[in-house]
Amino acid sequence: MRTTVTLDPDVAAKLKQAARDQGVSFKEVLNSSVRRGFSSAEVKTSPYRVRPQNLGVRPGVNLDKALQLAGELEDAETIRKMRLRK
Repeated sequence: MRTTVTLDPDVAAKLKQAARDQGVSFKEVLNSSVRRGFSSAEVKTSPYRVRPQNLGVRPGVNLDKALQLAGELEDAETIRKMRLRK
């Protein structure tokens, strides 16, 4: 089949270089590159699954505000260090 495509200059240069390196025609390099692209896109992967883990948190400890607590502790440490520099 004959068709016209517009290639970006960098892509055309890479294809031409590959054709020279492999000693084959531009058409062969282009077709094999497109085939490889399609075959790699067809690879099926299994869906990502998150497995819950026990954090070993003691009963009564609420982690809902853990980031807020970490921020407050970091602020307190920063203030302490600034006071030491005076």
